[in-house]
Amino acid sequence: QVQLVESGGGLVQPGGSLRLSCAASGSIFRINVMGWYRQVPGKQRELVARIIYPGRTNYGDSVKGRFTISRDNSENAVNLQMNSLKPEDTAVYYCHALILSGGDESQYWGQGTQVTVSS
Repeated sequence: QVQLVESGGGLVQPGGSLRLSCAASGSIFRINVMGWYRQVPGKQRELVARIIYPGRTNYGDSVKGRFTISRDNSENAVNLQMNSLKPEDTAVYYCHALILSGGDESQYWGQGTQVTVSS
């Protein structure tokens, strides 16, 4: 079984920065995709950023140029550096991964971490 453990998040003023981290543990052969989605009440979960094996990145249009995702292969982890934060970035952020284990690819979600951008 695989677990995703998130850290970071919290309250920050507009224009500030936060860093989210997500680490995968368990039976992992290869992490095919790992990244972050976010969701606000009443709206669909949306892509923030992801890394696709071996290293291509995708970003949601609203965060391009402000957020940067990076991977720590030694720790099976990803980091999301969020700069120039705006109130509209307020959401619950979920770590997401597609992991290859035992010949099968499975989808995993973290428990979510709250990011609030407010003065």
